[in-house]
Amino acid sequence: MRVAIPHDLPREEVRKRLHERSHEIADHIPGGMAQVTTDWAGEDQMNINVNAMGQDLRGLVDIQDGQLVFEIALPMALSFVEPIIAGAIKQQGQKMLAPPSDS
Repeated sequence: MRVAIPHDLPREEVRKRLHERSHEIADHIPGGMAQVTTDWAGEDQMNINVNAMGQDLRGLVDIQDGQLVFEIALPMALSFVEPIIAGAIKQQGQKMLAPPSDS
């Protein structure tokens, strides 16, 4: 599954926001029972591993000019929820790219 999230930020700013907020990814997964780990494979590529409900999902976040691309390998057993997952990734990805709130 591939989800592109458009942005108008410089790559450096996208990188900074992902570094600062990657620990929040698990908070955006419904049920609160997901474990998320991330590591940086390169300057503009973050690996992501999500373990939830007995499923281990691996993916990649690629910072590109004008878009942030999430690629997640979904097992066939979860293919029926792909539109829901894609929508959640797009919504939460946009929140992660938003300017930090001062609250």
